[in-house]
Amino acid sequence: MLAKVRVRPAFAVLLVLAVALGGCNLLSPKKKTDTTYADQPVEQLYAVGALRLDAHRWNDAVTYFKEVERQHPYSEWSRRAILMEAYAHYEANDYNEAIADANRFVELYPGNGSAAYAYYLKAECYFEQILDVGRDQAATEQASNTMREVTRRFPHTEYAEDARLKIDMINDQLAGKEMTIGRYYLRSGDTLAAIGRFKTVIGKYQTTSHTPEALERLVEAYLTLGLVEEAKRNAAVLGYNYPGDYWYEAAYTLMTDRGFQPEVTPTGRRRHHGFFQRAGSLFEPTPVAPPANGLGAPDQAAAQPSPAPDESSAPAPKKKHPWWDPLHLTQAPPPPPTS
Repeated sequence: MLAKVRVRPAFAVLLVLAVALGGCNLLSPKKKTDTTYADQPVEQLYAVGALRLDAHRWNDAVTYFKEVERQHPYSEWSRRAILMEAYAHYEANDYNEAIADANRFVELYPGNGSAAYAYYLKAECYFEQILDVGRDQAATEQASNTMREVTRRFPHTEYAEDARLKIDMINDQLAGKEMTIGRYYLRSGDTLAAIGRFKTVIGKYQTTSHTPEALERLVEAYLTLGLVEEAKRNAAVLGYNYPGDYWYEAAYTLMTDRGFQPEVTPTGRRRHHGFFQRAGSLFEPTPVAPPANGLGAPDQAAAQPSPAPDESSAPAPKKKHPWWDPLHLTQAPPPPPTS
């Protein structure tokens, strides 16, 4: 039998009031803390952001520069803050955000004197994402395109000078990728596919350090297929351009072992001066400097070419081979006749 529970009236009233008050607290939303910055002088916001940048507190710096944009849009300070955000994101290795900031600056201020810096910073973001030749080279292609855009748009700037050096390195990277695939095909017996890769190196990246090996691999591949004349022609090009290179010695040995005698005799082993020897310290490049602090750059500033030297006193320039024939293919000696 259930026991009866008696509730006193006074206690019942207090219980009802407590539940009611608790329900009101549950239903009423909590007040959120206002985390936005109060309006401040633009100079103060920008200065704090610059201090955070100097202290390598990249995320804090971005926060203050974004606040400059929010509170003072379309101002000279806002324009500079966009570049500072791009640089802070770059230093934080947040390349996607840095690229987005650089693109935004170019879209808003395409004729500004700092546009060259925005283009270069974007190219540098792609450049630093280049992976080894065994990985996908999408970032390498993007780095190549953006570096070329820097040299095309701003040919007389320091950014273009650095971009030209890095284009050489990028081409060497892309050629290395083609060589890696070509060697794999050659080892696997897919000789025709290997030939296609090696010919790409010679036709598209023939100024890189991979060209001598590509020519030697072509000699090897053509001899495998029994295409002796093609092997002779590539061996002749290799000997004409790199008579002292290791890869010509290898090709020369292949040809003589098959009973063919190339006209050019190897001159002894030596290091071929490809990009990696010419670039020197490029693997430890000077870090990208932050944008200049000055705010008075004209919106339509254009890079001025350096004045032409006095032709009367300047020495006569050396004759260069055409860009489409850096290997002197048009001057290579013909292969020896078949005995």
